[in-house]
Amino acid sequence: MKPYRLLYPMRTYLVVAGKGEETNIMAADWVTVVSFEPFMVGVAVSPKRHTWGLIKKYREFVISVPSLDMLPDVWIAGTRHGPEKLKEMKITIVPSKTVKTPSIKEALANVECKLVDERDYGDHTWFVGEVVGSSYRNDAFEGGKPNLEAEFLAHAAWTDFVTFEKRVHHPPGI
Repeated sequence: MKPYRLLYPMRTYLVVAGKGEETNIMAADWVTVVSFEPFMVGVAVSPKRHTWGLIKKYREFVISVPSLDMLPDVWIAGTRHGPEKLKEMKITIVPSKTVKTPSIKEALANVECKLVDERDYGDHTWFVGEVVGSSYRNDAFEGGKPNLEAEFLAHAAWTDFVTFEKRVHHPPGI
């Protein structure tokens, strides 16, 4: 087994880059928060991916949070290459609030980022974006917390995806 698989399951996201006819969407598991103040997120993207060139060109990207019902689109985004795949997908591209890169209407949330740093590590580039805007479905985030019934998607293995159970665990004494 490849050692990076020992870190799975991981949340799965859709990364939107480009604009207009150049808009592209890729699936990505390697996404994380890198700073709270200012709020920044990072995503690892291979230079072999079309999205890599679009992030470099436009200096912005959107991280979209898919739900289980978006799995067919997540699969297309993760296994096909280039903007042509959007014709196969059943998602709706909508304007973002603060960046020119569009968001995904069906996503549970969209996090709009302006590129602030990029560094090459091995076979991927780590893109860091400052979050400058966001949108989300109210039913997916109730009381400032994710509603696990919204079926946030996580990637367990190549063709295996899971959602989070509705049971919440707390440390002893809390």
